[in-house]
Amino acid sequence: MTGGARSRLLKLAPALGAVMLFAASCASDAPQDTLKPEGPAAQKIDNLIKPIFGIAGVVMVLVLGGALFIAWKFRARDDDDFNEMPKQIHGHFKAEIGWTIAPALLLAVIGAFTVNLIFDLAQKPEKDAVQVEVYGQQWWWEYRYDLNGDGDYTDIITANDLVIPAGREVALKIKSRDVIHSWWSPRLNGKKDAVPGRVHPLTIEADDPGEYIGQCTEFCGLSHAEMRIKVVAVTEDEFSAWTEHQQQPFEKPTDEAAINGWGSFAGQCTSCHELTGMIDPSSADDPSDATDEFVFPQQKNQVSNAAPNLAHFMTRSTFAGAMYDLRKDTPECTALGTTWASTDDGIEKCLNRTDLEAWLRDAPAMKHMAPGDVASLNSRGMPNFDLSEDQIDDLVAFLTTLK
Repeated sequence: MTGGARSRLLKLAPALGAVMLFAASCASDAPQDTLKPEGPAAQKIDNLIKPIFGIAGVVMVLVLGGALFIAWKFRARDDDDFNEMPKQIHGHFKAEIGWTIAPALLLAVIGAFTVNLIFDLAQKPEKDAVQVEVYGQQWWWEYRYDLNGDGDYTDIITANDLVIPAGREVALKIKSRDVIHSWWSPRLNGKKDAVPGRVHPLTIEADDPGEYIGQCTEFCGLSHAEMRIKVVAVTEDEFSAWTEHQQQPFEKPTDEAAINGWGSFAGQCTSCHELTGMIDPSSADDPSDATDEFVFPQQKNQVSNAAPNLAHFMTRSTFAGAMYDLRKDTPECTALGTTWASTDDGIEKCLNRTDLEAWLRDAPAMKHMAPGDVASLNSRGMPNFDLSEDQIDDLVAFLTTLK
């Protein structure tokens, strides 16, 4: 590239950057668009931010317009007109008071409305609000439900998908198990940090059933960008059915491949993963004869809590920190919602087997963690267990029984 061409390109760079920025802001499918509120809290924020954007736009036009006007009006027209020391207005009382008081009053008015909104959003949720503890962890989110208000957040333990009833407040208690994270579903409310040793409350509510996408917005390590959020709002009846189903006990697999996968899961996965109510397949000569009196030993002393609880895994729509869809992204499968995995036929048609098997084969490569990371107590994220293809097939067969 010649020097002239390079010079012209450099001159065009700011304009090209502005055009690209404008084009990016015009995306038609932007699931994390904070300017499209779909909940009461998000709507209140939107009602405040739009007038502030309008005021900021007026201020920008006045300031830049005034600067351009002054630069043009008082420009040096020739060498004789050039003056190194322009006329000074220091000590012009009215001008100095004007450009001091006007911005202060403007910021005071904006500040008053902002503080009022902060207090409004901080009000206690309604008594019938759904109570959920949210745990941020490298690099996924865990959700624990207290359905009867007794303060015990173990009625349902799930991950990745936060299922809520539309039209009803959900009181979140946001915490962290390791570093600082930040939970944000922009169409439902503002963001709230998850800080180790602290509890930060946040109330969300979705106007209508649907899926509301979010993101961890505090840099928390190598896979921060892959720590996603998915809120699934359903009708009140669907939520009641979901909560009832999530509390059903673990059912032992009966298929030979699934039984083998059960054994692989018990031997390889339970140092990190929990599965509520799971029993030890080695507690009986025939694993299919194992009974609930043989509780899987690792669950008694599990301290890592390093991986999601996989109870009713197939009722979720995502896995790996909501990075991958568990079901295929087809209209037929999406329309089935949480019932897609209720039948073998639904699983056969809709399971995203390709990504699930790839995850079991080499999770670090799938989520941009340290490639080839081996299983260890210090692993962050799911390590590579070097599973055989037969083990992967058996594990998938077992996971598909967790309906």
